[in-house]
Amino acid sequence: MEFKSYASFFKQATGLDGNPYFYQEDLANSGSFPALLEVPTGMGKTAAVILAWLWKRLNSDADIPRRLVWCLPMRVLVEQTRQCVDNWLKNLSLGQDIKVHVLMGGEDVEDWDVLPEQATILIGTQDMLISRALNRGYGMSRYRWPMHFGLLNNDCLWVLDEVQLMGAGLATTAQLHAFRKSLGTFGKNQSLWMSATVNPKWLETVDLSADDLGVPIKLTDQDKARSKTYKAVKPLGKANSMMGDTGALADEVLKAHQPAGRTLVIVNTVARAMDIFKKLEVQSKKRKLEVSTVLIHSRYRPAERADKIKRLLSDPPPEGSIIVSTQVVEAGVDVSARILFTELAPWASLVQRFGRCNRRGECEQESPAQVYWIDPPQDEKHYEKAALPYDPDALVTSKKLLEQCHHGVGPEALDAVDTELEFRRVHVIRRKDLIELFDTTPDLAGNDLDIDRYVRDSDSSDVQVFWRDVLAKPADDEPMPQRDELCPAPIGDFKTVVGKLTGKAELRKREIHTAFRRNFLERRWEPVRDTEIYPGQMYMLASIAGGYTAELGWTGDVARNAKGSVTVVPRKEQRIATDSDNDAEPYSQIGVWQELSKHSAQAHKELQGILAHLRHLSGFYEPLLTAIRWHDLGKAHWVFRHALPDGMRDPFIPWAKAPRKGWKRYARKHFRHELASALAVLQESGGLIADNQRNLIAYLVAAHHGKVRLSIRSLPGEKKPDDAAVRFARGVWDGDPLPETDLGDGLVAPPVELSLEPMELGLSASGQPSWAERMLSLRDDPELGPFRLAYLECLLRAADMRVSARIAGDDA
Repeated sequence: MEFKSYASFFKQATGLDGNPYFYQEDLANSGSFPALLEVPTGMGKTAAVILAWLWKRLNSDADIPRRLVWCLPMRVLVEQTRQCVDNWLKNLSLGQDIKVHVLMGGEDVEDWDVLPEQATILIGTQDMLISRALNRGYGMSRYRWPMHFGLLNNDCLWVLDEVQLMGAGLATTAQLHAFRKSLGTFGKNQSLWMSATVNPKWLETVDLSADDLGVPIKLTDQDKARSKTYKAVKPLGKANSMMGDTGALADEVLKAHQPAGRTLVIVNTVARAMDIFKKLEVQSKKRKLEVSTVLIHSRYRPAERADKIKRLLSDPPPEGSIIVSTQVVEAGVDVSARILFTELAPWASLVQRFGRCNRRGECEQESPAQVYWIDPPQDEKHYEKAALPYDPDALVTSKKLLEQCHHGVGPEALDAVDTELEFRRVHVIRRKDLIELFDTTPDLAGNDLDIDRYVRDSDSSDVQVFWRDVLAKPADDEPMPQRDELCPAPIGDFKTVVGKLTGKAELRKREIHTAFRRNFLERRWEPVRDTEIYPGQMYMLASIAGGYTAELGWTGDVARNAKGSVTVVPRKEQRIATDSDNDAEPYSQIGVWQELSKHSAQAHKELQGILAHLRHLSGFYEPLLTAIRWHDLGKAHWVFRHALPDGMRDPFIPWAKAPRKGWKRYARKHFRHELASALAVLQESGGLIADNQRNLIAYLVAAHHGKVRLSIRSLPGEKKPDDAAVRFARGVWDGDPLPETDLGDGLVAPPVELSLEPMELGLSASGQPSWAERMLSLRDDPELGPFRLAYLECLLRAADMRVSARIAGDDA
């Protein structure tokens, strides 16, 4: 499709008859994106930014970021945003050109990270996105962390939606914006923070000045004059009920509810939401009222959450629709209620909640809208408890501002309220912290660097929980969860559940365990204790343990009998298993035999195709293409060859791929073929590898599974040489031979005896720098740096994974 103007483009995408707002057109037709966008709720911020990015990608000669990263504070918003984007792309006939992916944790049948050259819209919560941008991705294989780290910090427009809800994550996004400028990236990188209430001072950190962000883009006077949404009338009153008195509130809600419209009740905690929901159910049945009650919060599995959102967004709403929700509907949810009850909350949150009432001014005078706010108990003891999870002082400020709302809480009325809100930050990530996070080597004691304080406020940290039908102990090969199985749970609640389960005398006596974590080093599931639980990680519960219902979501209630068991979500079939264990080789076990030379040639061609779309990388073509040739040379090592299934056509030819079944365990535990490949690169002396590129090529080769990167070290349980003087690491020993090997298209790697001299610290006996010194010099090189290095790493891995997956698909 061709469009003469942005207005025609906008109309085609949205299906709306009217022209876009002036601020939306300005955003689309400007040379670059602003850093700040402050527009009242309900006036099209999401469409404004996404459609502006699409318009610029299609029509601008400027360097527009390849990836649009849409960061949301709440999970409930993700599915709705995805649906809107899918509809816009379909209306514009761009579904094949622009890919849309949701990042939510767990195994995913869609591998967005293997399409680095593709224009992509990535939608996810701040937990999933910020943790990945810090190289510690929640809910995913640690060996894939560097790929997401590279892609999310290069060639991206980050959009931070509803910043007032981001907590600790807001300062982290500001710091990452500053780090991308100072450490260097590929492509153009921008950040845009937006909300109905955004203050540049909130983003000021030790590395980012508010003055550098400019002034926010706001609604124009012409937009205000023409907008029914801006002029929507929303009268304000105080509820008779107090926060915490859920029975009285349920009664008041039922009396205020109008059967022909939607009533929305927003409270500050999941526990109160559940309690009000239950009381509404009971009281409506007693009164024989035709009421459709829906409970919505963030602690559901995807299928149940999608069902709740579908019921929330139904238009028109079912007769008697009452929605009970937590903060999840504050931001970005396109829903409108005639009657709104909201607990007192920080002012920025209240503004968002007001935006869910009479959203577009649709309520007429004969059936007017009404907003009620709910006050905490006034005695100090109960006030502070009721205020949680918020600071009591923030609620005091909100109460004073509500006293100014004489004309209600519509957008126009709120413009007259005098506000200057502060944003408190406790933890700010520093450059040194980010540099340290580049290293993903597992800590042998299990103490990985904790990033949770940079992602969310400490009182809102989650773990990811899934359920399986297991007893005593899962099989070692029990697969990791897929995203449809995962439910977020508060880390404190989950620790309590695990404590109760491990404390049951009957279970201890019978040696039955019901909570497990994956030991990726030893490739097995192990019982977990409440002292071994960390934010963002995935944990398995036996279905008999309980803790979840489809109606209420995560409850944290341990099942007393079989009736409390959780229904297990069926798994979807995957062509290639997730590479989550230290010794796993899923991209070698693809269902067919393939010679190493043929795989190297195919991967080389695939990478050439990727690079053809990435002209700004021209200075790195040669090391990338050399590395892809050498990346699997280590599969010529006898340990790898002896692990292959029986039945190979020619045992003297090095094989890169083999059928899935029949693989044997490595003769040397923790063997990594990519280490052997990288050592061969360092030792090559026949002019096949340029000396000035050798370190980078060795790094890219070693890192192509994410398991050997900045350090070389032996791991617990490795088989040791009889001679204590012989060095060993990751199943490779000093003196191991690699035979002459065909790397495809006429390139032959000469035979070599591998040396682990680089694993020693400092200069070696031959005067060569150590592996660590070589790799750190790359990380700290101003021409590379951590962001660029991870991006190059991702490109090679993407080419390798794509050709492997294609062969696996052909076999299927």
